[in-house]
Amino acid sequence: MTDRPATIVRDPAKLALPPNLGDWAQARQQFRWSDVRHELFGSAGGHGNIASLALDRHLAAGRGRRTALRCVAEDGTVRDVSYAELASRANRFANLLGALGVGAGTRVFMLTGRRPELYESVLGSFKAQCVVSVLFTAFGPEPLRTRLEIGEAEVLVTSASLYRRKIAPIRAALPKLKHVLLLDADSATKAASQDPVTHNYELLMTAASQEFTTLPTAAELPALLHFTSGTTGTPKGALHVHDAALMHFATGRYALDLHDQDIFWCTADPGWVTGMSYGVIAPLLHGVTLIVDAGDFEAERWYRILDEQQVSVWYTAPTALRLLMKAGRELADRFRRPSLRLIASVGEPLNAEAVWWGVDVLGQPILDNWWQTETGGIVVANTPSQPIKPGSMGRPLPGIEACVVEHEADGQIKVLQGPDVSGELALQRGWPSMFRTYLGQSERYDKCFVGELYLSGDLVRRDADGYYWFLGRSDDVIKTSGHLVGPFEIERVLMEHPAVIEAAVVGLPDPIAGESIKGFVTLRAGEDADDSLRSQLIAHARRRLGPSLAPRDIAFVESLPHTRSGKIMRRLLRSRELGLPEGDTSALEIAR
Repeated sequence: MTDRPATIVRDPAKLALPPNLGDWAQARQQFRWSDVRHELFGSAGGHGNIASLALDRHLAAGRGRRTALRCVAEDGTVRDVSYAELASRANRFANLLGALGVGAGTRVFMLTGRRPELYESVLGSFKAQCVVSVLFTAFGPEPLRTRLEIGEAEVLVTSASLYRRKIAPIRAALPKLKHVLLLDADSATKAASQDPVTHNYELLMTAASQEFTTLPTAAELPALLHFTSGTTGTPKGALHVHDAALMHFATGRYALDLHDQDIFWCTADPGWVTGMSYGVIAPLLHGVTLIVDAGDFEAERWYRILDEQQVSVWYTAPTALRLLMKAGRELADRFRRPSLRLIASVGEPLNAEAVWWGVDVLGQPILDNWWQTETGGIVVANTPSQPIKPGSMGRPLPGIEACVVEHEADGQIKVLQGPDVSGELALQRGWPSMFRTYLGQSERYDKCFVGELYLSGDLVRRDADGYYWFLGRSDDVIKTSGHLVGPFEIERVLMEHPAVIEAAVVGLPDPIAGESIKGFVTLRAGEDADDSLRSQLIAHARRRLGPSLAPRDIAFVESLPHTRSGKIMRRLLRSRELGLPEGDTSALEIAR
């Protein structure tokens, strides 16, 4: 990687479309959230309901026949759902809820794969002013019970098969769950459940009217409940409001560069905040076509979707990109990707090698960005028209004020100035998708703020040009030989080696250094996991990092533990090494 330039500069005039974000500094100076509100809400008669903005606004503008969802089934067959059809189905679901006696503020949960019913029930719940929470279908009964219990779920939409396998065993432990709506239900399923409040979804939808008038919706009305796992303890339920639509709209424009007529594919599961913010809300606010893939990851399938569905904007995760890298260039070269003009990534820091792989193999750099469940939307990003520094998170988007802070001994924080500083990333309050509370954990919520600053818990470096570089989670930081080091600094160097696809490092107790560093790496196909390669990697790290920060040991593994959102669970690696309790693993991705 030493022969690569530090910055990628693209000529905006040579891009497929003029970027929505041109002059970054000027856009930040002129940006006002009130202007976004006027643009978005003004065309909807001042209506602030997420679903009305995502659906009814387009119908009023005569765009009802445009394709909203392009649903790719597991067998590859394709079904298109128009904005008009999706709005009609969402209206039916809102009326269905009313017929069940479900009113504003009710928590409605979804546990189902990526299929049209998921999207219509989410949007119908928004119309009915209910609070929506989508769950991962990979969760087992116990993590599902925990989330349904914390969220005080009253309605659950799920498939008959998921109900039998995962909900029926815990149904008695959920006394507040009043209604279960079963997809693919039949009389045998209904009889077997012996549950008077388990309903046939499609029968109720057929009986419901397709006309629904959404009531005026306050900006601060709760709309979304996203669960995020902590290092220890129970999951946290982050609550977001309808006003978050402003953020989804603005960042869809600036970070993802969505244009009219785009075909957009967000590969994230809607059970993760990315899959909701940018796999449902943002593209529908922009009136583009959203790819809905019912299948699991498979490299050839993904390349085929990009080709056959003419995807123009693709938002995915570093884990998936590294799996595509592992699949090899030969497979990638079998496909043309004729319409693809932008690739963005989020979930875990994207190493420089992956960015350059995008240039070499996919024909364009991959634009990394940074945000959290708590921020509700993208806040720091690389964008198409701006210089890209491979390996960096990018710069704050318009409407976001970011800074780097350090914690002082008296419990106060100090904002760090200067051209090159490292510390914790903090954000000034005020962006509309900021979470409003952790459900039932107000003290935990309060600890996230000092005055007007939200403390992210992520350690970063801000360089002289204002680009942010991820160093690690504050709870992942390693203290070795008197040095505090973020794991990604070391992982980035390990991933520079041509044999390595992915790396994770943790600190282990050491009587002399305090903590010694151990690395875990996955290798490219055809590489030998032997002592010779282990020595090469350690030597490479010592040359690049110095002896004190280089791993003392490296283990070769088939895969690393990830959350479903793509984040490496370093604490899990450390706990396994030390034989400690693993804590909350409910968000752990199923082994590949």
